[in-house]
Amino acid sequence: MIDCELLADCGFFQKYQDTLDMACKGFLNTYCRGEKMDECERKKYRMEHGKPPSDDMMPSGQMIPKQFR
Repeated sequence: MIDCELLADCGFFQKYQDTLDMACKGFLNTYCRGEKMDECERKKYRMEHGKPPSDDMMPSGQMIPKQFR
């Protein structure tokens, strides 16, 4: 499987890649290393704003709930 070209610079991936939370792992497998790679809202945000979003913004565009940060 191909990894997203932005993984090395992705704050979400860097921060949550070692998480044990299954929901978060699902996002990583689906967006960062999966079929929804081109639907990543983090990628779209970076293209529109010229900078990455908050590390706590998930690839779906939602924010990680405070209790999981």
